[in-house]
Amino acid sequence: MESTVASKLEALLKLQSIDSQLDEIRRVRGDLPEEVQDLEDEIEGYEVRVRKFDDEVAGLNESIAQRKQAIKDAESLIKKYEDQQENVRNNREYDAITKEIELQKLEIQIAEKKIKEAHYQIEQKKNEIEGTKSRLDERRKDLENKKKELNQIVSESEEEETGLEKERDSAASQIEDRLLSAYSRIRKNVRNGLAVVAVKRDACGGCFNTVPPQRQADIAAQKKVIVCEHCGRILAGVEQRVF
Repeated sequence: MESTVASKLEALLKLQSIDSQLDEIRRVRGDLPEEVQDLEDEIEGYEVRVRKFDDEVAGLNESIAQRKQAIKDAESLIKKYEDQQENVRNNREYDAITKEIELQKLEIQIAEKKIKEAHYQIEQKKNEIEGTKSRLDERRKDLENKKKELNQIVSESEEEETGLEKERDSAASQIEDRLLSAYSRIRKNVRNGLAVVAVKRDACGGCFNTVPPQRQADIAAQKKVIVCEHCGRILAGVEQRVF
């Protein structure tokens, strides 16, 4: 049997009531969930930065080791050339070996300069790492405090929220898909989450624009689903004035 408009509106009002209660529970949490997420993202960024600096330091240390080995190799060649100089047969051979010795000494000077530069860079990177780790520790403490605060708020309302979620699922299942989709769309587009309201004091309970008497009569009759011509909210009834 097809449900009446009145029963559809009643189901929508019930769903709206549940959603409003859930909205209030989540409103109490404020910006804490977003703050926790932002801190987690910031911490992840710092951790990536520290790993990057560690990799760069490791690369610099490796280059220092390679240049130190190059210096040893050059020193060995210099020793070898100096021994050869003692057995040269003419000035041309002597000059050629001398040039090779000078070349190896130049290579040593360049390697020593590069090693010095690498040590300086390592020192800079270590300072960066220290500063980043300090900020990381601060953010981790902030995150721990924010999580404690959020968990406390969540735990206080967890049972109520779980119960309301179950009620919401049950209530939503009683509403046809087309109407439920329209309800969800309206809720998403309005600031206070009220998609279904009553006419109060001759005005829409959502946007407070005046609702003409004839339209109020149509709403009260509940023969069809009527929306506010100003804000698009579903008008589910007319609240009787008490004089």
